[in-house]
Amino acid sequence: MEGASFKSLQEELAFYREQAVEYKAKWCEAQLELEEFQASSRDLEAELETQLKQYEASNRELRAMVTRLQADNEGLQEKLQQSKQESSRQVHDLQAQLEEVTASREEMHNYIRELEQSNDDLERAKRATVASLEEFESKLNQAIERNAFLESELDEKEAMSFMVQRLKDEARDLKQELMIQQSSVHKEQSSFGPDSPLVQRRESTGGTTPLIPARAHHSRILGMSDSNRLATEKATSNGTSQQLQPGMGSSGQTPLTPSARVSALNIVGDLLRKVGFHIVVLRVRLDKDGQYIVEHRVRSRPSFLAQFSVAQCQPATVCANI
Repeated sequence: MEGASFKSLQEELAFYREQAVEYKAKWCEAQLELEEFQASSRDLEAELETQLKQYEASNRELRAMVTRLQADNEGLQEKLQQSKQESSRQVHDLQAQLEEVTASREEMHNYIRELEQSNDDLERAKRATVASLEEFESKLNQAIERNAFLESELDEKEAMSFMVQRLKDEARDLKQELMIQQSSVHKEQSSFGPDSPLVQRRESTGGTTPLIPARAHHSRILGMSDSNRLATEKATSNGTSQQLQPGMGSSGQTPLTPSARVSALNIVGDLLRKVGFHIVVLRVRLDKDGQYIVEHRVRSRPSFLAQFSVAQCQPATVCANI
């Protein structure tokens, strides 16, 4: 601009006028823009102030919220810490309970194994007990059978003891009667000579002399039904029933001859020897099987012990008497 050259002053003046108008237009535009800018600045400032107020209010609210949230956070942290402590304590307790449960489980396993072993032992013992019980039952049945057999034998022995006593009484009576007859015969032989008709008649009749008192005594002694039946059966089995029958009758029959009496005494002696043999066998069996049955029968029958002791000493006594 400064280096421009003008041809004349008017050109220079026109140029500067144009420049002035142009600059004035620019100034007006700038002034308008400034006014617009100032107006917009005022609006913007008002708006910014409004926004600032809003932001300040929201900031205050946010600060209060932050404070509240911090308080809540602190409370939650405390609760979290408490819950952590509680959970850690519960975890510790649960671990202790788990250890106790594990230990009790191991103990239960050991106890179950011991129970199974003891159960097996009890089953074996049960089987052994059942086997021993069966064996004991079999032995008990055998003992019961033997007991019944021995009781029957003891009953037979008891009956035989009574029979032996009766036979002893009869043998004693027969001996007394025989001694009486022998003494009477001896007196008759001594009172009469060998050539006397009474002696000859006795010799011709077999030496029998009717003695009324002896015959009555003999009929009274031999009138027992059991002894008569036993003597009759034994005499029949030995072929001497015909000799015993005259002496087993009533008081009106003739007395027995000496030979018949001797045969009857022999039969009685055989019976006594057999009874004594059975008693000895029974004593041997009792010695082998024990004294339980004897004691049981003694408790049930108090008189059995005396009978048994009498029966034990009877064979020797009977043999001595015979």
